[in-house]
Amino acid sequence: MRVGLIYFPKDNSSKTLKDIAVSLGSGIEKQGIQVDIINGFSLENKKVSFYDYICLGAESRAFFSSKLPERVDKVIKGLGLVSGKRAYAFTVKNGIRSQKTLSLLMSLMEKEGLYLKKSDVIGSSADAEYIGRKLHIIK
Repeated sequence: MRVGLIYFPKDNSSKTLKDIAVSLGSGIEKQGIQVDIINGFSLENKKVSFYDYICLGAESRAFFSSKLPERVDKVIKGLGLVSGKRAYAFTVKNGIRSQKTLSLLMSLMEKEGLYLKKSDVIGSSADAEYIGRKLHIIK
């Protein structure tokens, strides 16, 4: 089983979301599952339909905003044939509109036909690793 863990940072200098994604991936790997951690902005025009499970994470552009980084919707639309694939959505606890950011990400994922099994607003790397260990991925 292969998991594609794709994250969309607000800018290239943002380390928070990357750290959360790496910790989440580490937790999933402790279940004995292969995980590929990918910066979503490097995926333009690349397909991820060969993954069995897809995790998508994003953070808002600013502290008071719930808007996703630019190009996220374009990249998600170009992921390939992902309709019906099981998925997990996450964002970081950052700002006052984290839940709204997560809702926007989930909406984009559902428009592409991804089957959302779970979603979280993650506060720390330790929380991310714990969630990764407990995430029900295997069919």
